[in-house]
Amino acid sequence: MSRNQRLALVAAAVAIAVLAFVLAQPGDDEDDGERAATTPAQTETESESGSGSSGGTGPTETEEPPPPPEPEVTRLRLRGGEVVGGSQDIEVESGDTVRIVVSSDAPDEIHLHGYDITKNPAPGQPARFVFKADAEGSFEIESHVAADAGKDPLVARLVVQPS
Repeated sequence: MSRNQRLALVAAAVAIAVLAFVLAQPGDDEDDGERAATTPAQTETESESGSGSSGGTGPTETEEPPPPPEPEVTRLRLRGGEVVGGSQDIEVESGDTVRIVVSSDAPDEIHLHGYDITKNPAPGQPARFVFKADAEGSFEIESHVAADAGKDPLVARLVVQPS
C-alpha cells in the first residue's frame, strides 16, 4: 500500500469517526426535537416570513403558553398561643389552590372550619394546609389549644370569593 493510500485511508477513518461522534450527540435541550419535526413546508414558511411567526402578537404554533404561577403560601406563626402580628384574612378565589403553613412554639391543634381540616403544628414541625378552595364563603382557622386555655382562638379567616 502506498503512502498516499494510507493517508487517504486514515483521513476516511477520521471523517467517519467525526461523523459518528456528531450523530451520537444528544440534541440541544432548548431544541426539544423541533428541528427533527420541521417539515419542508414549515421551513419554507419560516424562511419567507423571516421569523416563523404568524405576524400576530399571540403565541405561535410551536410556543407553549407560560405555566400558571405557583400558588402563594400564607405563613402564620403562633408564639405563646397567640398569632404573631394578629389574625389576618386570607383571600382567594374559588378553584384556587390554597397553601397555608402554621408554625408554633408549642404543640397545637389548628382547625379550618368549613373544610373540616385539622393539623397539629409543633416546634420545628409546621402544619401545612394544601387544598383546593371549592367552597365559597368565610371560614375561620382556629387554635383549639388557645380556645381550651380561654384565649382568642382565631388564627386567621379564609375568604373564598367566586371566581
